[in-house]
Amino acid sequence: MTPEANAIVYCEGAFNTLNGKTAHGLVRFTRRYRIVAVVDSRHAGQDAGEVIDGKANGIPVAASVEDALTLGRQDGTPATHLVIGIAPDGGRLGSQARRDVIAAIGHKLNVDCGLHDFLSEDEEIAMHADRNGVILRDIRKPPDRSRLHFFSGKIESVAALKIAVLGTDSAVGKRTTAWLMVQAFERLGYKAEMIGTGQTAWMQGARYSMIMDSLVNDFVSGEIEHAVWSAWNEQHPDVIVIEGQGSLMNPAYPGGFEILAAGRPDLVVLQHAPARKDYDGFPGYPIQPLSRQIEAVEILSGKPVVAVSVNHENLAADRIPAICNAIETVVGLPAFDVLRDRADDLVDRLIPHLKNRQPVTSADKTDEKSEA
Repeated sequence: MTPEANAIVYCEGAFNTLNGKTAHGLVRFTRRYRIVAVVDSRHAGQDAGEVIDGKANGIPVAASVEDALTLGRQDGTPATHLVIGIAPDGGRLGSQARRDVIAAIGHKLNVDCGLHDFLSEDEEIAMHADRNGVILRDIRKPPDRSRLHFFSGKIESVAALKIAVLGTDSAVGKRTTAWLMVQAFERLGYKAEMIGTGQTAWMQGARYSMIMDSLVNDFVSGEIEHAVWSAWNEQHPDVIVIEGQGSLMNPAYPGGFEILAAGRPDLVVLQHAPARKDYDGFPGYPIQPLSRQIEAVEILSGKPVVAVSVNHENLAADRIPAICNAIETVVGLPAFDVLRDRADDLVDRLIPHLKNRQPVTSADKTDEKSEA
């Protein structure tokens, strides 16, 4: 996929926090954009990769949209888009961010936004966009219901190995792990497709995507099924990796049920942050033990959790190998820090599941008219 735009990622006040996860994803990897700079005045002058991962990647952090525009022009990649990289609880746009968006529009930047606040429905922002001839894309705006799919059973015709990356919490690294797995499979010569289930995966260029939390509930399962089936029907990959959402037991984001039921994965990789005690944003709601979360996934899906991927937040680097070994001792599954070490070792454990797979012969139950 060729990048379609030169983008400034807006993350004022949130870069390197849990509310900056969209920006983090775009800084680490995106096929859709060429990232010019990140905006967060707290880290201005630093390298974005250095800030979040301790590894420089050449993407500067700017103090303002105007400074980011200057950096792009100096580098020969003048910005065309502002991408909202903040992902606050509830998905709402704050007053400072709103002012900065209007300023960016004044500089004739198109704006891509994945929040629940739709910029195209904000009268003032829409007026400025119209005056400046720029495009507003609200990534979380649900498609017309006439275009949505209801679960049909066509998932049974998918012969690729389906792997779901679920998590023990929200904002725990599921999407990053899913992409790293796709890349590791590709390095080994396998054809792999990512199924995006949130706005950030779409922004990163996952061509088979839906945004679960923007859909009417009746159609969530059908849209998951349709995305997986479309990836198989159009690309015939060896592996399909499905990005998880929230966690089964998170009180605010109990995602995962529909992914297990409708995506019908063959295997599950479970993302876990050992240093977290409570659910993201909800002090006093303790995260259930890893062993219980594994049990819940396996009971609901009837499929195995085959590995744990570790989020190393708030862990000393020299402690990570011991923590991975401890997880393996306690739950009997291999544990990997794929952000630090890449996903090659994890994927090596999954390769045997690709061997001797036979196509499913059950009839496709889909009414052809529904695919028009």
